[in-house]
Amino acid sequence: MVLTGADIFAEVLVEQGVETLFGYPGGAVLNLYDALYKYSGKIRHIMTAHEQGAAHAADGYARATGKTGVVLATSGPGATNLVTGIATAYMDSIPMVAITGNVYIAGITMPITKHNFVVRKVDELADILRDAFRIAQTGRKGPVLVDIPKDVTGATAEFTPVKPQIPVYKTELDGQELARAAQVIGNARRPVIYFGGGVAASEAGEELYALAKKAEIPATYTMMAAGVLSYGDPLNLGLLGMHGCRTTNRAVNEADL
Repeated sequence: MVLTGADIFAEVLVEQGVETLFGYPGGAVLNLYDALYKYSGKIRHIMTAHEQGAAHAADGYARATGKTGVVLATSGPGATNLVTGIATAYMDSIPMVAITGNVYIAGITMPITKHNFVVRKVDELADILRDAFRIAQTGRKGPVLVDIPKDVTGATAEFTPVKPQIPVYKTELDGQELARAAQVIGNARRPVIYFGGGVAASEAGEELYALAKKAEIPATYTMMAAGVLSYGDPLNLGLLGMHGCRTTNRAVNEADL
């Protein structure tokens, strides 16, 4: 079927399971907003008072749901207002897709995204959006920016729906490396487990606690991993770093592993 770029944008969002989108309208993305109005029964748009708020809302939505957060902004300052929210998602490995209607924002956000796309032709729009969602959710998760100029959203192209790819994760374990790690842990006199947001993102808290309990190793964590271990557990030393406990920092400083 032949659709406008704006309708292709909305169709791919639905295809990728997007139910909620955060944004603030502007001239360069009016075609996209017209499409969102047509698809309002399938996609809920939440308009914030400022684009930066939309970026942080998309980030928080992704943290709370595990889905990819989606944010939409117009050109110029609309796009640049997303930078802080995109950087936050990048530093904390949060899956996000940022959609802008611009021509230079890709260069600005290149250091704080997993990947940047500038859509040159409407024929490429659907596959680029699909790639953006795939990249945001696979490997180490993070934000991806897709810049869609207004002439692309107004043009038409053939659109063929496809089923979204579900990422499959398979960890290859090296038996020799595991045996060596176990030996090193067994020989340590003052070991401390220091873990971060990767444990929370991979939902490996139970496995981490099983290791700590079996080997009787105290554990400390970064801010991104707060809550993975029960705060009242004797093995939980507390937060590490400048906002952490004095005893926790000292334990790490004096650990031999």
